[in-house]
Formats: sequence, structure tokens, C-alpha cells
Amino acid sequence: MFGNDENVKDVAWENVENNKCGTINFRRKKNKMRSVLKAVSVILIAAVSGAVTSLYIINKRYPQMPDITQSKNLSDKKITASANEEHTNNVITKVADSVSPAVVGISSNIQNSPKSINKSMGSGVIFDSNGYIVTTYNNIEGAREINVKLANSGKELKAQLVGGDVTSDLAVIKINAKNLPVVKFGDSSKVRVGDLAIAIGNSVDEEFTGYVTAGIISSLNRKVKGVNSYYRILQTDADINPANSGGALCNERGDVIGINSIKIGKNRSKEIEGIGFAVPSNEANEVLSQIVKYGSRVKPSIGIHGKHVVLDNKSHLKGIYVQEVVKKSGAEVAGIRPTDIVLQVDNQKLNEYKDLVGIVEKHKIGDSVKCKVWRSGNTMDVSVVIGDDAKER
Repeated sequence: MFGNDENVKDVAWENVENNKCGTINFRRKKNKMRSVLKAVSVILIAAVSGAVTSLYIINKRYPQMPDITQSKNLSDKKITASANEEHTNNVITKVADSVSPAVVGISSNIQNSPKSINKSMGSGVIFDSNGYIVTTYNNIEGAREINVKLANSGKELKAQLVGGDVTSDLAVIKINAKNLPVVKFGDSSKVRVGDLAIAIGNSVDEEFTGYVTAGIISSLNRKVKGVNSYYRILQTDADINPANSGGALCNERGDVIGINSIKIGKNRSKEIEGIGFAVPSNEANEVLSQIVKYGSRVKPSIGIHGKHVVLDNKSHLKGIYVQEVVKKSGAEVAGIRPTDIVLQVDNQKLNEYKDLVGIVEKHKIGDSVKCKVWRSGNTMDVSVVIGDDAKER
């Protein structure tokens, strides 16, 4: 290929170095790189400047916006909840320490048959320093022997039954002791749904000594059917069980607002978890004072026994057909006789026998009530003085 040297020309290196085309090519590449770097720098500076400017404007225009995150708020809420929980636990502890000395354990030997004796265990509350204790009627019903275990000493003492009331499930027993710690009864009419409820028991069973549960008042004035009438109770989600039945249901101040009753709970809730009941302290106080004084609960009565009837379909008259008039009762003094029909009491119609009982029980013994009575096609108004039902037993 290069055999002919004549066609080959010498080229000086200086000509190559001075080649303008080569020089121009190198310069263009360098300038292009610089342009790219400048453009990137401008963009970065603009972005940073814009961000700083925007942040400045936002801070100036919206200074009220908090500079905290949501996680911080959630953290604060957790702290508050924890503080509330700690406060509640402290209250429960203080109430338990204050009330527990007056809550006793109760055991009774109950004869179910001539050859079978069962032992019942529950709690009671000392309400009189001379040894008077309230418990549930269910704890001592049919008992041949009742024993009481004091909270502080653990000493067991024999107790005597003073009396009881099956309708309210309350009973009073007495031990031979003096200067005992007592509870303070609160006003159950002031209890509100959502109030703290602390149930305190002290069963003779070592496993449940000083037994305390807590919850809230979940319902007020729940009605429970008794004999021919209804009575009202407190409902709580604090655990009410055989260990603390007969014990105290307290508010956050340590006042007793109810007497725990497992029997009422079984009758009402059929052992549904989270539903417990207690006899309100106001009703308990009334029943206890009557039992201590009379040996049983005394209820207002006009002194008649009968059944609800409807006279005929045309008149639509309804009332209580009088089957018996208690001697020397308010009804007898007022002239009411057997076969009379009491249509109204206190201007209220009587659709059921329990309506009569409910109206009369709202009054005190010694009050007078106006009664509308039907006799042989005629009606008459009579005034009846309310007595006590002790004469009717």
C-alpha cells in the first residue's frame, strides 16, 4: 500500500497542533460542561431560596400554627389518661383502707333438709358500734348458726338474727361487741350514672378476705319485682359476687351508697358479666331502722286484702275487690267492707293490685288517703288513715 514513497508527504507536528478544527472541538466541550453546571447551580439556588422564602412567609402569616406534631399530642393524651388512672387507683385504695375495717365476713350453717347442712359465706357492714350489722337476707336465710369474722382482728363471734326482709334482701344481725368501727351512709338520691362505684367485701374465706372491686354506676332506679310491688336498685359494672354480697358499695368519698346483693343480681341479670346490683342506701337505712325497732320491715297499708277485677265491659270500671278487711285498720275505721271494690286511691286508678301497694307505700304511716269505693252500684268517697302492715301478718 505504501510502496510508492513519492505519494507520502511529511507533515509537521506543529501543523497538527495548530489545527483549528481540533482546537475548536476541545473548547466547545469545556464550555458545554460549564453551562450545565451553571444551570444546575441556578436551579439549586432558586429552590433553596424559594423554600426559605416560603417558610418565612408562612411563619409571618400564620404565627398561631403550633409547631408540634400529632404524635406529641397523642403522647400528652396518654400521660393524661395515665394520670387519671393513677388518681382513680389512689381513690380506690383510700376508700378501701377507710371502709374495710367496718366490713365483716359472715358464715352461716343453713339446713336444707334433716340430713343436709350447707355453709353460706358472704359479707356484712357494721352500721352501729354496739354490734349491729347489715347483710343480705340471702346470706342468712334458714341459718341455724351465724358467725361473724371481724376485719382487723380476724376473730370470729357468734351472731343473733334481729330480723330481715326478703323483698329488699336485707337483714340485720347482732354480735356481742362494743366500740366497733362503723360506716357512713351516703345519700343515694344524689348518685349519678358514671359515678365511681367501689364494692368492698370481707368473706370468711381466706381467698376473698378484704375483697375489693371497682367500676361505675351504670344505671339508677332499676325496678325489681317483689311481692305485689316493685322496688328500686342501683346497677353497677363493679363485680358483685358471693364474696362481697352483703358488703358495701361506696362512692369516691367512702360513703356507703348501697348494700351489694348477689341474689338481686341473679334474679335480674341471670349472671350476665358486668352487671351487679345493690340496694340503695336510702332504702336500706329505712329498712334497717324498722328491723331494729320492730324485728321486721314495716310497710304502710290501708288494711285490705283482695284481687284486681273488672266490673263489666260497658262501664270499664276496674279496681281491687275487697276479700278481707284487717280488724282495727284504717279501712275498717273508714267503713270499707268485704265485697266492696276500691276504684281509686289518691285520685289514681288501680289497674293492678301492685298499683294500690305502690301508691300507699309512697305515704308515711299516719297519713290519710282519699279512696273511691264502689258498692252495690253506687260509688262513695272515704278517707282512710294509713297504718302498718305488721297487723296483717
